[in-house]
Amino acid sequence: METGLSASTILFAAIFTNNILLTNFLGMCSFLAISREVKSALGLGMAVTFVMTCTAGLNYLVYYKLLLPFDLAHFRFIIFIIVIAAFVQLVEMVVERYSPLLYVVLGVFLPLITVNCAILGVALFMIIRDYTFVQCVAYGFGGGLGWTLAIVALGGIREKIRKAPIPKGLEGPGITLIVTGLMALSFMGFSGMIQMQ
Repeated sequence: METGLSASTILFAAIFTNNILLTNFLGMCSFLAISREVKSALGLGMAVTFVMTCTAGLNYLVYYKLLLPFDLAHFRFIIFIIVIAAFVQLVEMVVERYSPLLYVVLGVFLPLITVNCAILGVALFMIIRDYTFVQCVAYGFGGGLGWTLAIVALGGIREKIRKAPIPKGLEGPGITLIVTGLMALSFMGFSGMIQMQ
């Protein structure tokens, strides 16, 4: 049974109304660690978007053309992570070759995209929601853009509040979690526009 939503609706919903990070709170580790400044947040966001889009399509093909026909669906977690790891390795080599500064800034979080639960979440949600291939790629791309939007917004806010008079007990992770909560509340304003199943 395929969902009746168009690919453009799924794309829009994945960015705003069903943001993988601010609605499902997936991918929070790197979100909180790398969002200290906009440049590094944007770099990681682009890498996550690329990996999420490519692996959503590949994982769809692997699941429906290989795992289901051979009754191997129970291996989906392992196979999905292998596909994600291969793409992360590719991204890591490209970033190291063409942007060594970004490679140093992202540090350990670049290879850790492999275990970013937002990327695995997209692969699992596409199965649960029974998306077609086009819907799946739209969801992966929208999920990556939504994740990027959230981390870049937090990076910009953290740059601005760095010199703000914040109470001692809220400095660092405290104010970051409060800002993240407020961002999640603001994205809830879009929730009445499009509902995903």
